[in-house]
Amino acid sequence: MLSKEKTTQPVECSDYLSAIMSYSHQSMGSGSRNARGYEFGRTYVVRPKGKHQATLVWLHGLGDNGSSSSQLMESLHLPNIKWICPTAPTRPVSSLGGYTCTAWFDVGEISEDSHDDLEGLDASASHIANLLSSEPADVKVGIGGFSMGAAISLYSATCYALGRYGTGHAYPINLRAVVGLSGWLPGWKSIRNKIECSYEAARRAASLPIILTHGTADDLVPYRFGEKSAQSLGMAGFRQAVFKPYEGLGHYTVPKELDEVVQWLTTRLGLEGSR
Repeated sequence: MLSKEKTTQPVECSDYLSAIMSYSHQSMGSGSRNARGYEFGRTYVVRPKGKHQATLVWLHGLGDNGSSSSQLMESLHLPNIKWICPTAPTRPVSSLGGYTCTAWFDVGEISEDSHDDLEGLDASASHIANLLSSEPADVKVGIGGFSMGAAISLYSATCYALGRYGTGHAYPINLRAVVGLSGWLPGWKSIRNKIECSYEAARRAASLPIILTHGTADDLVPYRFGEKSAQSLGMAGFRQAVFKPYEGLGHYTVPKELDEVVQWLTTRLGLEGSR
């Protein structure tokens, strides 16, 4: 079962991150309500310290919030990125026996036969797209996240490729990069057939850079689901999707992993002055 995550911050970086007491972020207030009436929580913004070249929404894991995400993003050496860190709605979660906590969608046991909460997935993906909708045209935009946040990021990638949400409504954002740490792809079984039915979907899928990372000792989101998600994306035509395993890593992040993400984003987004 997927239990509540205490933090999305790197265990090995906890002392370092706790020392970061001030950082250039601001609150954007609470968000909209989704289709079930759950209100999205407060959104935090980390402003770029250099030239604004890219904006990424970063999504926390189950039970966490946008404030901790903003602290983690502030610690990364990516001065040309603006980070938008929303907080998921507080809602009952099936995997926790109905316990109420912040969650981007409802989730039960993660398995190959699990049922996806499409209404919750679409509501969160739409909220995230709305956060990116007012970014300048010359700024590249992307989505990333940890665990459940990674699941929403990867689901948004499929919405971008298909050009629509699961509901059929048009997906409005031109994504340029997607990051998924210790997560999984909702709807992985059917994505290949959906992409192959459309030339435009196949073209968009092939153009989107995606990086997935996963620890081999993850006991909350088992490694095989991260690996299967990466394989499913590749088979569906996401030619720029890469998967990086981390031997012995559990359900948390480590400096080496984050450093690789920084290097990947710098290269894929063509960022200046980030090294």
